[in-house]
Amino acid sequence: MREFSVPPIVTIGDAANLTDPVWDNAEVAPETVQFARPTPGTGGGPTTWTEVTCRQFRDEVVAVARGLIAAGISAGDRVALMSRTRYEWTLLDYAIWAAGAVTVPIYETSSAEQAAWILADSGAVAAVVETNAHATMIAGVRDRLPELGQVWQIELGGVDELVAAGAQVDPAEVDLRRKAVKAGDIATIIYTSGTTGRPKGCVLTHRNMYADIANAVPVLPNLFNAGAATLLFLPLAHAFARLIQIGVVQARATMAHCTDTKNLVGELQQFKPTFVLSVPRVFEKVYNGARQKAEADGKGKIFDRAEQVAIAYSEALERPSGPGLALRTQHAVFDKLVYRKLRAALGGRCRDAISGGAPLGARLGHFFRGIGVTILEGYGLTETSPAAAANLPSGTRIGTVGRRCPGSPSESRTMGRSCSPAT
Repeated sequence: MREFSVPPIVTIGDAANLTDPVWDNAEVAPETVQFARPTPGTGGGPTTWTEVTCRQFRDEVVAVARGLIAAGISAGDRVALMSRTRYEWTLLDYAIWAAGAVTVPIYETSSAEQAAWILADSGAVAAVVETNAHATMIAGVRDRLPELGQVWQIELGGVDELVAAGAQVDPAEVDLRRKAVKAGDIATIIYTSGTTGRPKGCVLTHRNMYADIANAVPVLPNLFNAGAATLLFLPLAHAFARLIQIGVVQARATMAHCTDTKNLVGELQQFKPTFVLSVPRVFEKVYNGARQKAEADGKGKIFDRAEQVAIAYSEALERPSGPGLALRTQHAVFDKLVYRKLRAALGGRCRDAISGGAPLGARLGHFFRGIGVTILEGYGLTETSPAAAANLPSGTRIGTVGRRCPGSPSESRTMGRSCSPAT
């Protein structure tokens, strides 16, 4: 085991917090499209996308934050958020921060026992849930949650309810709340999977996550830039997807949310992201599906040869001399015959991806880079915010992993009422 450290590219000032980019974007690039809200087509038709500009997003964050303040949410209060990945998740997350409060994510698939534990251990005073099933679940454990007050439901117009209630609150109050939040204040408590007992709350400050993504953006310019776009479908309750959300806002890229993975293939082809965030099994499914289709069409041998060339081409990129003329020629031929069709499955514009959650096989990584999609392998821990880093197929690592010491840009703690701060 070797320890490797480098100075941070960006340091976060004491007065900074995660809402700053939202306000900066609204002032600097108000008409830039920050999000695209999906509306599923009727009768199986294509999804349509409603653009949300940087100014519109800031204004919506303010409106919801006013509602939270009207509901009695105070600075530092814990507000739970239980929902699938969707636009409202991101909106509520930033509104909670703008109100000076702390977001406590709960997986939308969590059991009643798991949800009750997180709500009680975090001391949540309010919650936003998505569905009737979620609301019924929380209602069934309310007697164990004396601190829990209001519960809003997204599918019953909970966001609109907050906006309406907030009409009585002066928008200046949001400015005061937001500017009072400092880098060292808690932004979120993310509960671990509980492999060593009950889930433990990992407490992350604004500085933790802000420093992580602010240092990742400069070294990942292909992913995070003003012309980039991604379709997010992994759960935002996980630190990995959350970091991408923050990075998109930081870089003024465009993000859409896929609310139903059954529609993922179609929405990828319609939205046409420039990069995606996924897990190894999704890339394996894309590869296996392409292979099976080729074999079913009697083109198995062509696919086999295309695969060999893609892997050889990627491996050759690691050598100073690069791919030779013969390999480049074969690669160009298979790009027309095979590779562009595979890229079309991801929308046609995707040239980069991040894989996380489990190891990605080197051969699979070389295959995708060979067809024109470079997969970076993210790794880290929730406790490290979650350390934005990546592996190229060759094992070369890029990114940022901060020092874990009190007061450092990547300081993090694991604690809830159930455990003590990590040293």
